Amino acid sequence: MPDEMAPVTSLPVWLVDDDPDVRESLSQWLELSELEVRTFSRGEAALKALQADEACGVLICDVKMPGLDGMALLHAVQTLEEPPPVVMITGHGDVPMAVAAMRAGAWDFVEKPFAPERLEECVRRALERRCLALENRRLRQALRAGGLATRLLGQAPSMVRLREQLANLAPVRANVLVQGETGSGKEVVARCLHDFGPGQQAPFVALNCGAIAPELIESELFGHEKGAFTGALERRIGKLEHASGGTLFLDEVESLPLAAQVKLLRALQEGEITRLGSNTVIEVDLRVVAASKVDLLTLAGEGQFREDLYYRLAIAELSIPPLRERREDISLLFQHFCRQAAEVHDRPLPAPDGELLRALERHHWPGNLRELRNAATRFVLGLEIPQLGDGNAEHEDSLAAQLAAFEAALLRSALSRHAGNIQAVIEELDLPRRTLNQKMQKHGLRREAFIGGTE
Repeated sequence: MPDEMAPVTSLPVWLVDDDPDVRESLSQWLELSELEVRTFSRGEAALKALQADEACGVLICDVKMPGLDGMALLHAVQTLEEPPPVVMITGHGDVPMAVAAMRAGAWDFVEKPFAPERLEECVRRALERRCLALENRRLRQALRAGGLATRLLGQAPSMVRLREQLANLAPVRANVLVQGETGSGKEVVARCLHDFGPGQQAPFVALNCGAIAPELIESELFGHEKGAFTGALERRIGKLEHASGGTLFLDEVESLPLAAQVKLLRALQEGEITRLGSNTVIEVDLRVVAASKVDLLTLAGEGQFREDLYYRLAIAELSIPPLRERREDISLLFQHFCRQAAEVHDRPLPAPDGELLRALERHHWPGNLRELRNAATRFVLGLEIPQLGDGNAEHEDSLAAQLAAFEAALLRSALSRHAGNIQAVIEELDLPRRTLNQKMQKHGLRREAFIGGTE
């Protein structure tokens, strides 16, 4: 539809009524309210135009009309892929008719005589709903057209599933928790949620919670007024306020001090913040995408992260698979990073041989995509890739590899037996919780994969 991105007032309101006096008076009133109006004297003509996919914001139609009457038109409109809101108007209305119209999908039912302001208010609310529906449709089409596939490369089943989840979540503004190892691409996922979402024109604001000194984190999040504390020489807008309307990306959210967690929770619950040193309440409306490389519920069990904040952030959860779990994508990703490095450094693009690609696929990649990108840059620059050397390579038949495989198998078996119950696994294997958490990260094991008894 060509007008899916049009603002509310540019989508035309269609008025279908067989009475020319009604058409003239209502269209004049709506046009005086700065709404574009298109009129039809018969329902058949309006339906034909809708079926031709012509732009319509809201359809206003009379109930009693010759030929295709209002109720029949309403039923026909509901069969369209993206039906516009339909407002029914009549001078012959009664309660059963209104109920039937609403059940058939009418947006509202207005009985004559009515105040023009009442109809205008109804139409504007319906237009807002229509624009939101068309915007979501456009976003879904953009995602299906391959926008995500160019940002999140890979054909491993886990990546296909991740792209499907992103396509589902991007058009809505729910908070999302992204879990993944260091270098796995958590910020790329957050940017996809923003860029393919309804707030894409608003700011994307990123904050690495682990890189900010604890005593400064509240100022970074909420901002401060001049003189709020020693060194506050001027007013500063906080990340929450700056991101309002868009997306705030909180990387390493597990690093937030508990005091800041309390204030962040309140800000998200109330939709408002107060700058340090001020009493003025500022409303904020944003989507928060938080990222963590550890299990936040495990931290909550240890008293290091607020469980209520976890549930506020994790309205939806996305898990990024580590590179070693999608080895079939390594060759594709390496050559993609090589092309980028050749362009950035103005170097010819060398072709990796089969031996190098096999070595890449055997490597454990603890640094994930960040480590692979580094390796590709070194290859383009003609440098050695140290992690693939004989001294550092972890061959499948080496003692270290066999021990790692045995340890992973033990953990996988225990997690499967206990259906992902971390406490039961701790007791069986006699491991401290933090040690188990570290080993699960090392081997790419996620608790949620075992819930239900199988991986």
